[in-house]
Amino acid sequence: MSKFVVSQRSNKEFQFNLHAGNGQVILTSEGYTTKASCLNGIDSVKKNAADENRFEKLESKNAKYYFNLKANNGQIIGTSQMYESAAGRDNGIQSVMTNAPGAAIEERL
Repeated sequence: MSKFVVSQRSNKEFQFNLHAGNGQVILTSEGYTTKASCLNGIDSVKKNAADENRFEKLESKNAKYYFNLKANNGQIIGTSQMYESAAGRDNGIQSVMTNAPGAAIEERL
């Protein structure tokens, strides 16, 4: 089952990772100063993941592919891992669209 895992970085910021059912991380958040802000970020992912237009498809300078999920206001709310191909990136987007809306939340603080 997919889940959001909330954790705290060494600099005390909170972040979340969205894990697919196989445990693979498919989306990572920015750092948040409070746990409440982090949880709001998860809510935003759940709301925006259903809209394919919210995904920005990108290619890095070293020819790897990735995507950002953006909120309605254009702010990035999650970034993917790097993929070897555009098809892999597109499969990652589909995975977020499928897994995020119903994902549970697990805290590892």
